[in-house]
Amino acid sequence: MASKKREVQLQSVVNSQNLWDEMLLNKGLTVIDVYQAWCGPCKAVQALFRKLKNELNEDELLHFVVAEADSIVTLQPFRDKCEPVFLFSLNGKIIAKIQGANAPLINRKVIALIDEEKKIAAGEMARPQYVEIPLVDSLDEEYGEVHYESNVEVYNMAVINPDAVLMRKNLEIKEKITKEGFIIEIQENMLLPEEVAREFYNHMIDEPDFEEFVYSMTNRLSCVLIISQGEDTEVIEEEALPQSDVVEEPDPLEEPHVRFAPMLVKKKRDSLQEYMDRQHMSDYCHVEDDAVKVSKFIDILFPDFKTMKSTNVQRTLGLLYPEVCEEEKDNVLDIIQNEGFTILMQRQVVLSEEEARAVCHVHEDEDYFDNLIGYMCSNNSYILVLMREHSVERWKELIGPKTVEEAYASHPDSLCVRFASGNFPVNQFYGSSSKAAAETEIEHFFPPQSTLALIKPHVSHKERIHRNSMR
Repeated sequence: MASKKREVQLQSVVNSQNLWDEMLLNKGLTVIDVYQAWCGPCKAVQALFRKLKNELNEDELLHFVVAEADSIVTLQPFRDKCEPVFLFSLNGKIIAKIQGANAPLINRKVIALIDEEKKIAAGEMARPQYVEIPLVDSLDEEYGEVHYESNVEVYNMAVINPDAVLMRKNLEIKEKITKEGFIIEIQENMLLPEEVAREFYNHMIDEPDFEEFVYSMTNRLSCVLIISQGEDTEVIEEEALPQSDVVEEPDPLEEPHVRFAPMLVKKKRDSLQEYMDRQHMSDYCHVEDDAVKVSKFIDILFPDFKTMKSTNVQRTLGLLYPEVCEEEKDNVLDIIQNEGFTILMQRQVVLSEEEARAVCHVHEDEDYFDNLIGYMCSNNSYILVLMREHSVERWKELIGPKTVEEAYASHPDSLCVRFASGNFPVNQFYGSSSKAAAETEIEHFFPPQSTLALIKPHVSHKERIHRNSMR
């Protein structure tokens, strides 16, 4: 009886919708064991919960609950499922789900969330914008039986290690990421703060060279990416049963075979880390996909990112052709600022032939294309990084279409018309075509400063830690 009483005290019982709604009023973290009436709560984790309760000693912040799926409308998706499900409610918002009695994973999740709540209460960190997850069973998600939409964007953080940056392998990695359909929202080459390096690579803490690795990550440039998912599903066609190429005469005594029609299955794209593994890039790039941790890292490394996203503030690349650069630059800069753009960076540059062809590619079928490339490569152009709400679209709208003729017809107030040149019938301004293109072009024309590392002879054999650093 004493044992049973102790278990009741450990986990509150929620067996109605009203009790569920009351439970969501809990402050701090509530760990919910979702169970079926016919089998009861998961006993395998009760010892872990008791240990966490005793060791963390946070009665105001940490609560444990057992919730009967059969009696609660909100938990309807989990009815008649035999696998244990654990939900994590933080101040009334369901932010995480673990399927199966995975004690180590549950333990890490609880400790991490309680640690964050303590830091928030002490004023040591701002509260992350937690992502509320939809309450669906993982099997239903996999086979497309449950459909839901979420307006909350989920981000991954990827860190490309210093060796890869020195070898310029970061360019290849970023190209692969975007080709797979992921979107690089923001990127920067930086020295990782020690607290970020230790937490981001916490999975390596038992490695013998961990301290040396942390020193390397905090003293050499890494490339840090914040990545959104893009479109993450595709519909594929599969046969329910494979068919043999060998045609056999049917046995008249046998029952006729039943042939199954092809079945359409909605299949989830690989996660970013799985994709990195398949591309053999894991040695160079480690990915964090835990929404809570990523939100915390964003607050530390990119403190303006969430504000920029909520207000749709973007960066874009703008370019003034040579004649405008030489004769009208100051007037154009005044117009840009009056239109609400902030000029983050600017420089004069003579384009290489490859750069000129990329900027002028929309005119490559015209007779004057070669002359235009020669003109672009022999004089200074002016390049700017511009920031404001919807800057990519707004800059393209401001400069107008690709030719003067089109601009006169559809955008008579555009910069193309106002600064038209007699040399070529083309728009004398360029703008990035998309957010992803803007980030790539900005990095090309305004590359982060690189750094060199001197490896002393007596430690050169430890180069292996850089090969293993992202595993």
